[in-house]
Parts: sequence; C-alpha cells; structure tokens
Amino acid sequence: MSLDWDNLKQRIQKHSGGTIANPVQLDGLLPNADVKQIGAKLNQLADKSRTGGQYEEIGSLYGFTLLVKTEVSEKEGVDIRVNRFFIQGEGNIKYTFNNGIMAKDPETASMNFLRALEKLPAYIKKEQENIAEFQKDMPVLQELVNGTWSKESRLSELKTELAAVERKIQLSIEPVKQSEEPAKQAEKKQENQKVSESIIRTKGVHLPRGVL
Repeated sequence: MSLDWDNLKQRIQKHSGGTIANPVQLDGLLPNADVKQIGAKLNQLADKSRTGGQYEEIGSLYGFTLLVKTEVSEKEGVDIRVNRFFIQGEGNIKYTFNNGIMAKDPETASMNFLRALEKLPAYIKKEQENIAEFQKDMPVLQELVNGTWSKESRLSELKTELAAVERKIQLSIEPVKQSEEPAKQAEKKQENQKVSESIIRTKGVHLPRGVL
C-alpha cells in the first residue's frame, strides 16, 4: 500500500486551479472522453457485466488497473447479481469506494476510483497500527513457539505418577495374597480331615484322635 501511495503521488496530475485531475481510461471509450461519457459507460458495466465471479479489466487510472467483478447471491430462491468495481496497484491489493457499488450519477460514478485511491493514507495508518500491535505480541509468541508446552510436560508427569501409584498398589496386594494363603491351606486341611473321619466312621473304624 505504501508503494501504491508513492506511485500515486508521483503520477498524480492537477488542473490549473489546483484540483486533482481524474484521467480515467475505459476500454471502448476514446482517451478524451468526458465525465458524462465515463459515468455512462461505468453504469452500463454495472448493469450488464457478467464476469462469473472473476475480476475483469475495464481500464486504468494513473497506472492502476480498473476492475469489475460480478458477485452472485441467492435470496428466496432467486439469484441476485451485483457488479462491484475495484482499482488495483502493483501489490495486487484491490481498493474500493462505496463498497464497490457504482453511483448512478455520471459525475459521481466517474470519481469512484480516484476516491478509492484517496483512502490509501487511512489504510496505511490502520495497517501500521496493526503491525505495532503484532510486534508487541511477538516476544510472547516467540517464547511459545520455541518453548516446551506446559500441558505436555504436565501430562508426562501425571503418567509417571500414575505408574508409581500402580506399582505401590501391586506391592500392597502381594503381602495380602501371601497372608491369605496359609489360612486357606489350614482351612482345606481341616476339611480334608473331616471328610476322612466321616469315611472311617462309616466303615466302623475307630482311631485315636490326632491320627489323621
């Protein structure tokens, strides 16, 4: 945008009274076309252009390219076509006035592109403010990009803690199992002894207590 503004300042022409000249050149019109002819041609393009969503060149102003683009939208099942006008510089940035909508008045229509270029200083100022804000955030963003993500580090710590807890639980379970084993063996022995005594009694054999 700064380059476009510098180019405009170098190329701009003024009338003897100090007003800025508006030498719009449109395809299909003679170079010396007057304001009414330029305005009428632009309104004709606004009504009849069908670019299929593409930018179409229609002329030039101070070395900048003039463009028209047909935008299609749908409302209640009906296609609505709107032709918007742009002026483009060397950086392929497209500028508009009145959101690209062409005025019906011929003189106002002829000034559309020059009005768009006159907004360049405001655009540049706004972008410079945005850049200044971005530069303030750069140190923080750079630290985030180059640093280690705290969440990943914390997740790794939690996994390690979980593994340690699982090991402690496993170790605490083993002694319980070992302590339960002798009790089960003693209980099984008592059951076996009762079964043996029952069998012996059934057969009529009497043995002293403690033999089995």
